[in-house]
Amino acid sequence: MEKILFATGNEGKMREIKMILDGLEVISLKEAGIEVDIEENGTTFEENAAIKAQALRPYWDGIILADDSGLEVDYLNKEPGVYSARYMGDAPYEIKNRSIIERLEGVEGADRSARFVCVIAASLPDGQLLTTRGTIEGIIAKEPAGCGGFGYDPIVYVPELGMTTAEISAEQKNAISHRGKALRAMREKLASVLA
Repeated sequence: MEKILFATGNEGKMREIKMILDGLEVISLKEAGIEVDIEENGTTFEENAAIKAQALRPYWDGIILADDSGLEVDYLNKEPGVYSARYMGDAPYEIKNRSIIERLEGVEGADRSARFVCVIAASLPDGQLLTTRGTIEGIIAKEPAGCGGFGYDPIVYVPELGMTTAEISAEQKNAISHRGKALRAMREKLASVLA
């Protein structure tokens, strides 16, 4: 299979993607030498992923993958949701994470439920658009823990693992993560479409 373009410049995300899609040649926008500013103005993860994948069609002839992912906190009406990266502007994640914990002060147990969501969109050269979705369920921790991963990982506690997603190994995270689930589902879809 030819090179697949993944619509991201995030190096942490790209490391995860290359581990999960091992065996496929996936390159980032930077590696492809593509500089483009895409406005993500969708109201769902599916819309934003599709916007990104389709916006790159003029720059790439092959398969284009894009994702939109974020954190949904049920008690906060699924905030920050599609605005996860832009939540609180350019504030560092330590501040964003602290804010979410503070907004849940006094909220206990299952009412702290949250999930990471990832939607992968694939724009195919023939005009087809495919999407897949993956989630990982958890609760918002009372305190950040762990230094692995990135973003909101230190505050999403996964009860069955007994730790946050920032405390698990990269291999373990890729096996259970929202991005891992969505990417593996997309890999299967692409294999059947391109067979």
